[in-house]
Amino acid sequence: MSHTPTILVLDSGLGGLTVLREIVGVLPAARYVYVADDAFFPYGRLSEDEIIARVVPLVGELIGTHAPDIVVIACNTMSVSVLGPLRAAYSVPFVGTVPAIKPACAASKTKRVSVLGTRATVQREYTQALIRNHAQACTVTLVGAARLASLAEDALSGKPVSDADILSEVAPCFVSAGDGGDLRTDVVVLACTHYPLLLDRLLRLAPWPVSWIDPAPAIARRVVDLLKPLAPSATGGREFPPEMIFTSGRSNALTGALAPFFGGRVPARPASHQLMPEPATNR
Repeated sequence: MSHTPTILVLDSGLGGLTVLREIVGVLPAARYVYVADDAFFPYGRLSEDEIIARVVPLVGELIGTHAPDIVVIACNTMSVSVLGPLRAAYSVPFVGTVPAIKPACAASKTKRVSVLGTRATVQREYTQALIRNHAQACTVTLVGAARLASLAEDALSGKPVSDADILSEVAPCFVSAGDGGDLRTDVVVLACTHYPLLLDRLLRLAPWPVSWIDPAPAIARRVVDLLKPLAPSATGGREFPPEMIFTSGRSNALTGALAPFFGGRVPARPASHQLMPEPATNR
């Protein structure tokens, strides 16, 4: 009998849907549980200790409820803070999402790369270590965007988001050559899974063409590799409807907008399901 693997995808909000979409594309018949920790959104405002204290027990609760074969942390800020503690605490395989600095630097012709992430992501030692180990001869500009993740959520929800607001967040990524030559930024790492939700607008608003590096396809390939020994028939077996869970317990009013990320299936959400709501003092 073939086994249908359960893949649990966790993000601070809706940005991880861009990772989910890639995984569903290669493993369409898996059982998917997507959890948006909107009770703590946005994670960019949290310290590393706060993220660890939040995420480790939350993931334990999710593992106990859903028994996933693999957990995907589809959030850069979460991953660079808590992957180590999660792997120490639980035996289930974890796949994180970290800034794609190595492939970006390898792809850059001008050796000028920018990393666009939340303020927390660009400040973490994990990100600094990636630069030290993989930047090679590249000059790497770190850009901490304060509002871009929230703007991406607003745009997906159908709320108006101005070009000016988006451009103000991404403009520091574009570093011109001091002598007016061609050695200006040519690659930008999307170091937050929310940002690909705005990719069409980023392409249009960019002051000059650059390559935008989205790590989601590489994450999907890693999930497939890790599931091979666990589930040889990972693309077959019984089909389960995907679940969509908000830790705040709020209702999901975005069914139509979210279905494409789940391979066209309409995600279900358990009624009255609330996970570790944020304490009132943090609201």
